[in-house]
Order: sequence, then structure tokens, then C-alpha cells
Amino acid sequence: MTSNLFIILVSILLSKGNALENGIRAPGATAMGDVVIGGIFSIHRRVNRKEDLFAPQEYSCLELKDGSIGLVLSMINAIEVVNKSPLLRDVNLTLGYRIHDSCRDVSTGLKATADLVQQAECAPTCQQPVVAVIGAAFSEMSIAVARQLSIDMIPQISYSSSAMSLGNKHRFPSFMRTIPGDEHQTAAMVRLISRNGWNWVGMIISDGDYGRSALESFASKASDNGICLAFKTIIPHKDGAEDSAIEQAARTISQNQKAKVIVSFAKSTHMEKLFEELRKEMEKSGQGVKNMRRVWIASDSWSSLRDVSDLEDIGDVVGFNFKTGDTSSFNEYLSRLETSGYDSTQNNTFLEKLFKQTNTSGVSGNTDLASEVVKNIKEKTNTALILSVEMAVSAIAEAVASICSSKHCKTPGTLQPWEVLEALRKNTFEHQGKTYAFDRRGDIIEGYDISMGPSFGGKEHANDIVATYVPHDNIFFLTNSSSNNTKRFVDLKLIVSKCSNSCVPGEYKKTSDGQHTCCYECVNCTENYYSNDTDMDQCLSCDNKFEWSPRGSFSCLPKKMVYFSWHDRFAAVLLAFCALGILLVLMVSVLFLHQRDTPVVKAAGGLLSIVILLSLSVSFISALLFVGKPSHLQCKVRQVLFGISFTLCVSCILVKSLKILLAFQLNIKIQGALQKVYQSVLIIVGCVALQAVICTCWLVLKSPVSHVTLQPKTMLEDCYEGSYLAFGVMLGYIALLAFVCFICAFIGRKLPQGYNEAKFITFSMLLYLISWLLFVPIYVTTSGMYLPAVEMVVILMSNYGILGCHFLPKCYIMLFRKDQNTSSAFREKLYQYNIRSTDSISVSGSSKKTISSQESVSPSSSFSLPIDADIKTALERSHSKMDFNQVSYRGPIKRFGYNRRSISM
Repeated sequence: MTSNLFIILVSILLSKGNALENGIRAPGATAMGDVVIGGIFSIHRRVNRKEDLFAPQEYSCLELKDGSIGLVLSMINAIEVVNKSPLLRDVNLTLGYRIHDSCRDVSTGLKATADLVQQAECAPTCQQPVVAVIGAAFSEMSIAVARQLSIDMIPQISYSSSAMSLGNKHRFPSFMRTIPGDEHQTAAMVRLISRNGWNWVGMIISDGDYGRSALESFASKASDNGICLAFKTIIPHKDGAEDSAIEQAARTISQNQKAKVIVSFAKSTHMEKLFEELRKEMEKSGQGVKNMRRVWIASDSWSSLRDVSDLEDIGDVVGFNFKTGDTSSFNEYLSRLETSGYDSTQNNTFLEKLFKQTNTSGVSGNTDLASEVVKNIKEKTNTALILSVEMAVSAIAEAVASICSSKHCKTPGTLQPWEVLEALRKNTFEHQGKTYAFDRRGDIIEGYDISMGPSFGGKEHANDIVATYVPHDNIFFLTNSSSNNTKRFVDLKLIVSKCSNSCVPGEYKKTSDGQHTCCYECVNCTENYYSNDTDMDQCLSCDNKFEWSPRGSFSCLPKKMVYFSWHDRFAAVLLAFCALGILLVLMVSVLFLHQRDTPVVKAAGGLLSIVILLSLSVSFISALLFVGKPSHLQCKVRQVLFGISFTLCVSCILVKSLKILLAFQLNIKIQGALQKVYQSVLIIVGCVALQAVICTCWLVLKSPVSHVTLQPKTMLEDCYEGSYLAFGVMLGYIALLAFVCFICAFIGRKLPQGYNEAKFITFSMLLYLISWLLFVPIYVTTSGMYLPAVEMVVILMSNYGILGCHFLPKCYIMLFRKDQNTSSAFREKLYQYNIRSTDSISVSGSSKKTISSQESVSPSSSFSLPIDADIKTALERSHSKMDFNQVSYRGPIKRFGYNRRSISM
């Protein structure tokens, strides 16, 4: 046993000598064990590097960090705890350690890595090799160390290096970490910014793999969520360039007043200098220190920076910290350290330097010195990283135990690093009663604790945990809603950090070419488009079939179904005229039936007038069908009913026109020709039958149907006529009959006053033709709810024209001028007509002239046509009362297209 110890001591001395010869710094803390774990920590802030050197030298490290020594002690404590646990006692193993200081310098870190690799390669001739390495702290350092350790597949577990590139197993196959990668941290930051409605933020990073990968990840995720970077500043590591970059960053922040939120992946030293420089910049520009206030979203690299608390009015610092755990074991270890005092610095040069450094500050006595050292360690150590270091030790211990449970591992070289790497990647481990496992990227994703740093005025400085972030759900959970810091965290949404004001619902964002998408103007949505949320990139389209929206609308309105309704005021007026027309027709019909034997009724056509009145009543009823919600049956009936009824009316008027023309036609040839074709019943039946055929073909081939027409704001339900050609033929046929009536009536316009139907027929048909001629262009060019009213008005005009011209004058005579409704009155008017109808009259009692048979017309031959008996009798009596023997017409008199010299009566 003594000889073995002697060999080990000699090997240690030799290894130290070799290390010094090769320029490799000796470890600052060591402990013997069956299995050795390496450690790389940034105990000092920097190295005293000199320029213009050519030979390799060992640089001295400067600025000892109390917090990093606390992490070293947490690793030592975790190893001592696990050595006493049943996990390693069952396999009869203990863990040792070799801990180096990288001095936050990559070259120094590589020298430390070389020592650890050398220990792994010298087995079994030297002491136990290093089977795993814990560290380093920063991503740039871990990337360099990982490249070297990956050559021999020595597992490396970092406790705080979060650069995304380290998760690439092709580049860093042996690297792992007990924290989530930065892709989760940037996702959490983007989620926080979106949650508070910010879209105009600045970003500051320290140059290096950590900052640049974070910038790339954040910019990509921010763009996907509509967040723009107002500015981005990269602070280099060179001393001269670093100061100028920080000054420029301060000026940029002061100039971008709209960017109230700044995301920072910078180092803590850079942020300390930036805050100081920002205060100077604000005072220099005269804006005041209060304009320095921002919401600082701090990454894990400086979220626990305690020196920031000494700066007032920097605003709110929202820190993203790794998950914390139970630190009671570490606190107990510090208590023991405080008790043992300076004696605990054996085999730990880092702690020894800290005691010496603290002793120079005027602390007297060993007890007081130890208390001051422990106090500084507690204040400066990041408790979240303590958990990460302890988890790394627990993972390695369980991996070693799983391997050594089936083989002997005490002999140097028996346990290979790649065996430990495989066990770490495949197995789970427990720590503080919770089970963990590395994912395929070698990460342990536990989320983040969100802390709130200094508030405005510097009145609150505690970095309280106000929320936790769960990466898998991308959501925040408040930890203590009643605390002041939690309320401050919730109230962050009241801060406005936008390039442009939000566009309200009903507006959309319009950006100009070359501008950020977050800098825009708000434009109202056009008709039939809407936006129902704030800051929408484009308006949404309404369903034009059933919806519409006015300009600047935040929702779509349902299109109202409209038609020519019974409740419409114009419809009410037209319906009143329809009802009045029907009432007048009924009253006139009753009056005509009551006085059917009087000369006025007989002169008006007798039974034929009753048929005209009946057709008018049906025509008035058809007009009613143009009002109300249309149906298929209603659309079919209304046009056909009007067409046939009005055709019957016009055909009866045509018969009356022909009858009057024949009654007073004195030309034998024309009279004879007209007499042959005049058959009143056949004319009426034939005219109506032809119209019925037209309507039947219309209904069979392409009948009118109810139809919904989409309009910008409404849905118009009306009748589609099916075939406008058939519709035109139906109306054109009625117009043709009316035109024939007009011609016939115009020829007989100078008949006796009592029989002057021709004038009334002429006027009524002229009114009809004008009405329907005006109807055609109006109907073709008009659309909408009141299109049925156009045709309805024309129908009413036609009906009232016939009713007023044909029947109301007769009613007036029958009711108010009864003296003219007698046979003697009619005979008198006929006699006066005969007297006025001659151009010149000569009466001779002695001379007589014989008129040839071609030019003589006797009363009997003149009235042999089927005219009313009273008219014929009146004409005969008027001739018998004449006291002259001859009425002669001298000179050429042109009447109705023919010449006659004289007519003998």
C-alpha cells in the first residue's frame, strides 16, 4: 500500500513538472479519486497579454471573480456528496477532480484542455485519466475546448454555454450541457415581446459565436412574428474597438427614442460599461437621465449582473436565467468552509488567492476573514449555475456507476472516456429527486426563470423570480402574482415600443418600399373588405355573395334581401291607385249595366264596353302582382295575365274603331271592303288567341322565374323574365293592335260629337303608345328594387287612359247631363253634323239634276251596315225633315282619300 502511494506521488510530481515544461498551467484545485473529472472555469476576468512577443509564454491572470470560485466550490461539494452516496459506494468508487482556470482567454483554456487530455492519454503509466470535463462557462471557450476534446471523444458538459452551434453533433459530438440552447432563449424573448405588443426593438451583442448565433436566431424568429430590429450593435473584444463601439451604441440608443425595448446578448462587462456610457450620453445631450429608461431583456450571460443594481434609472431589466434548485447542500459546504477557515485552501489555489485578496482589504482575524470570504461567495455566485454544475456531476457519477457496476474501473485506463460519453447520451440520471436526460442535441431543456431587475428610480434592486418559461408550450407562468415585481412584469405591456402607432380594426398596415415592415401608415379597408384585429397586414375579404362591408369596416354585414315590398311607400301609392282603379271599374260597370238601354251606353258599344271594363279590372289585378316577394308562380302569372287582359281590352277597342269607321264611311268601295272583314267576335277571339299562343310559347320554352340578383350591399329578389324576346313580342303585339286602333280612330276623328268615340280612342291609344315607348329604354337601363314599379306605373297609365277616355265622359253625361242622353239629342247632333260636313251648300227648288248611279248614295244604302238602330233611325229622320230636294257638293272635295263631286240625298 505504501509503495503504491509513493508511485502516485511521484507520478503527480512528474506530471506537474512536465506541465510546467510544456507551458501548461497546473490545475488550481485537485483531489485524488478512482475516476477523475476535469473542470474548466473562468476564475479570472482576463490575462495580462503583451504585444510583440514571439516566444510562447505563460500569461498571468488578472481580476479574480468571487462568483466563479463559488462554482468551483459547488463542483467540489457535489463530488464530495456523490462520493458519500450509495450510488458510488455500491461500486466501490470515488470521484476525483482536476480544475483549471481559463482566465476567460481561449488560449489559456486550450492549455488547460491539453493538460486534461494528457492525463487521459498517459494511462496507465500515470495517475487516473480524466474521463469527463465540466465546463467551460462561455460559448467561445466551449467551442474551442470541444474541438480538442472531440478528437478523443472525451465527454464535455457545460453548465452555461448556450450557443446554438454547440448543439451540432456533427461538429461537436462529445459536447453536452445541462441547460437549454439559445434557440429556446430567443424563442422565449420573442414570445415575451409579442405578448406585450412590442414590434420595434434594439439588439446589442458581444462579438463571438454566442452573440452572433443569438442575433441570427432572434432576428429570424422576430421576423416571423412581425418584430423589427430598430438597430443592432456588435461590441468587439479588442480594447480600443470595444470602447468606441460602446460609445456608438449609447448614441444609437439615445437617438432611437421609439425603441423602448432592447435585447442584449452581451457580456456582463460590456453591459456595465454601456450603462455608464449611456448615462454620460444622456447628460451630454441634455435629455436627462430619465430618457435612459428602457426595458432591457437580458440573456443568461448578464441577467444575474448585480453591479447593475447600483445604477439608477436604467429602467426594467427582464432577466432570463437558467432554472434554480435547492442550494442547501452548497450552503452547508460554505458553512463548513467558514468554520475551517484558511485550512480549507489546501489543494485549492483559487480559494487561497481569494483569502489573500480579501485579507488585503483590512479584515483581521482568521474567523472574520473566512466569514467575509464566504459572504462574498454567496453574494456573487449565480445560484442557477450551481444547479447546472451539480447536475453535470450527478450525470457523470451515474454514467460511471452504470459502467463500473459490471467491470472493475479502479485500474487506470480501464474506464475509457467514450464509454462514459455513450452512457451519458443513453441513460437518465437523478438529481434532487428529479430525473433528467440529454436530448439528441445533448441539451437538458428545463426552461428559464424570469427575473425583474432594477425599477425606475432604482428603488427595487432584487432580482426576484417573477415567472417561468416552459419551452415545450412556449408559454410563461407567473410565480407570485401578489409581489410588486410580478406586477411590474405584468405592467410591462403598458410600455409602447413601436415604430408606428397601431392600426385599429378597420385599417391595415401599408408599408413603403425600403422601409421596415414595422414602420407603416394605417389605411382604411376598402368596401367589401374588413380587418378585425389591430395591425393587420391586409384586409380580409367578405363573402360577396352574402356579405358586404363599408369602407373602414371591422366586420362584414349580412346582405339584406330586398324586393318591391308591400311596406314600401311608393308601393303603397301604386297599390292605392290599383285599388282606386278597380273601384272605378266596378262603379262604372254598375252604372253601365244600370243604364244599358240608354243611347250613351249603346253608342259606347253596349256589351262590348262591359267586356272592356272586365279586362281593365283584370289588368289592374295583374298590376298588384308586381308588389311583394316574388315567387315562381307570381312571376309567370303577372306578365301573362296583363298581356291577355290588355289584349282583350285593345281588341274590343279595335272593334269599336272599325264599327264607327264603317258607320260613317261614305265611300262605297271602302265601305264594302270593310264590311266583308268586319266580324266583331272573330276579331276579338282571334286577337286574344294569338296573344295566348305567344304567352303559352313563352311559358313553355323559357318562362319567367324568381331570381336573386347580387348587388353591392343587398340581395335583390325579383323576377327574371326568362326570354326578353318573348316579353318584347308580347308587348309589341299589344302595341301593334293599339297602333291599328289609333289609325282607324284618327280617320274618323271628325264624326258627330255624340258619337265621337274616335277622338277618345285616338287619345287613349296615343297615351298607351307613348307610355310603352318610354317604358322600353327605362326598363332596359334601370335595375334594382323599383324595376317592377316601372312596369306597374305604365300599366296603371294605360288602364287609366282607357278608363278616363272611354268611360268617364259617358258617366258624366249619364249622371250630370241626362238631357243629352236621349234619342232626340242624338238626332239633333247628327243633323248638325250633316249640315257642317259640306264645304258649300246650294239650295234650288226649280232646277233638278240627275246624278249618276256611281255618284248617288241613298240613305238606305248608306246605313245598310250593322250599326246601331238608333243611329240609323236618327239619320233617316234628319233627312226627312229637310225642306229642300237636293244637296249638292260643288268643286273637288277630298275626304278620306277619294274625290266626289256631289251627293244626292
